[in-house]
Amino acid sequence: MKKIIDKLLGGFLVLSMALIVTAVLWQVFSRYVLQSPSSVTEEIARYLLIWIGILGAAYASGQQAHLAIDILPPKLNPSNRIKLRIVINILIILFSLTVLVIGGGNLVYVNHILGQSSAALHLPLSYVYMVVPISGVLVIFYKLNEIIHSKKYLV
Repeated sequence: MKKIIDKLLGGFLVLSMALIVTAVLWQVFSRYVLQSPSSVTEEIARYLLIWIGILGAAYASGQQAHLAIDILPPKLNPSNRIKLRIVINILIILFSLTVLVIGGGNLVYVNHILGQSSAALHLPLSYVYMVVPISGVLVIFYKLNEIIHSKKYLV
């Protein structure tokens, strides 16, 4: 299951990066060559940057490529290192659940109820903010997967 989500999320991030590069190139071309900047591509780039940043963080979390301070783990024996990793992952799950899933879900709900939309695209902002709870669910999935697979190494 993790491999499928990795491929889908990685593919989506690659596609999003290609789209943002295209949007920014068109923005620069239309501004300096055509002398008529496109406000639509500016918004597209802004919202893609939000999605790439937040989903990229979830993807990095799933690949265990996020930043960490490794002062304590090298000093522990392997069994305690795994236990520490499990505790850290539980804390990450709790953070993701409360801040990203619940808090992000409330943000999406409030924006949906208020009916706020973007200026140029007239896109509901709740669609833009939907990436926050989606990312939270992905982080929780990745960390639960890591906990499940780390328990078999406990002595």
